[in-house]
Amino acid sequence: MVDNNKTNLISKPNLKKQSFRTTKGLQINKKDFKIDEKFINSKYKKLSFFVRTYGCQANVVDSQVIDNILIKMGFNKSLDIENADLIILNTCAIRENAELKVFGEIGWLVKKRKNNPNIRVGVCGCMVQQENVFDRISKNQHVDFIFGTHNIDQLPEIIYESYINNNKILSVKHQAENKYKILPRTIEQKHKAFVTIMDGCDKFCTYCIVPYTRGQQISRSKEDIIDEIKHLMQNGLKEVTLIGQNVNSYGLDFKDKTYHFKDLLEDIAKLNIPRIRFSTSNPWNLNKDLIDVMAKYDNIMPYIHLPIQSGDEEILKQMNRKMLIKDYIDLVDYLREKIPDISISTDLIVGFPNESSEAFRHTIDLYNRIKYDNAYTFIYSKREGTPAAKIIDHVTLTEKKKRLYELDELVRKYAKEANEKFVGKVLDVLVDGVSKNNAKRLTGYSPQWKVVNFTGDAKIGDIVKVKINEASRFSLSGKQVKN
Repeated sequence: MVDNNKTNLISKPNLKKQSFRTTKGLQINKKDFKIDEKFINSKYKKLSFFVRTYGCQANVVDSQVIDNILIKMGFNKSLDIENADLIILNTCAIRENAELKVFGEIGWLVKKRKNNPNIRVGVCGCMVQQENVFDRISKNQHVDFIFGTHNIDQLPEIIYESYINNNKILSVKHQAENKYKILPRTIEQKHKAFVTIMDGCDKFCTYCIVPYTRGQQISRSKEDIIDEIKHLMQNGLKEVTLIGQNVNSYGLDFKDKTYHFKDLLEDIAKLNIPRIRFSTSNPWNLNKDLIDVMAKYDNIMPYIHLPIQSGDEEILKQMNRKMLIKDYIDLVDYLREKIPDISISTDLIVGFPNESSEAFRHTIDLYNRIKYDNAYTFIYSKREGTPAAKIIDHVTLTEKKKRLYELDELVRKYAKEANEKFVGKVLDVLVDGVSKNNAKRLTGYSPQWKVVNFTGDAKIGDIVKVKINEASRFSLSGKQVKN
């Protein structure tokens, strides 16, 4: 454990400043990341590390960058948290429940430290980009260092200060620069990878903390994205998932050219990579031109995550989500017309401040109209610093839980029905490995983002044909068939 009396406060978060980022004269910073020799010590080679990742795909990519830095410094990666000497929690701030999990993990690590007082604990990610959370975590004597989403490249110096100088380091930088940082990362599954095409968000939905923790939108250049994908393909990539807080708005921040997500998606499809996915899509920026590109190329998978958040237009206005329900339904109908086998999922918030019974019924009506393949449903979570957090809410938690239960019943019903449509069909499955629940079965994903558990003799990274013989709400089961 570090000496808490030697706390070094380098920088701390500021939500207001973090939410602004200029993209004038956008620069792509992709110089080879080199660790200064003065921050490397031979003692690291005797230590192992473990990074716990919470939240979205952007955090997964950040954790891969952290892995790469620590491995280059000499640390050994541990496969489980129990045996690690250095533990980093890469956090998510999107909902209160995610934060509670992190605080619970920190509490568990306190007990673990009794057996090994030399363990180091670091916290990074979106949670520490919030002033109130930063203050709380920084006062915890069992957290040895904190760093933000925009200064991962400072990790070698932070580690050195913690281990060698025994300092507690607090460094959360707000990124108001026009630079898009690209750092090398360690990808363990060579056949699948996330590729970030943009960072941040300009939408400022009233309930959402993301524009404040990650900043406003900044898009990567087409050339840089394609170069990365080509490199990954040379190393065995079979499926790429293009990620961003709102991929549909990719390129809208470019000042000197008109190049949007549909253009990027088509250019990537022409690389002939077997599978392409993308997430997440704000329906506000989805248009028929993009759908036409999806329908044109077989290697763009027939799946889309299309969060609507509420089926009530008045609630959507209060959320600052500028979408008419009619327009949303028209988009879904067009998706299904152009891509008949498409799978569609969504996000829904129950109990937004002062949501009426009638407003909730509109959400139920929409769900019955769309009949989604799946949905991620949540009770509204108050995020300090967002406009919605200031609203005095008169709906009880008991009522919100009742509504969530009713909605989840619908989710279960239509998820099962959607999966049952595949029974008797043969699907192409990208193999991820052995099933967690049965070592004699393999598991992977269909084009429609369905989990498929099956018997067969395929290898990780193979794309094989599987005949589906059983369906549950969560997955499909089948048997590999030869081509």
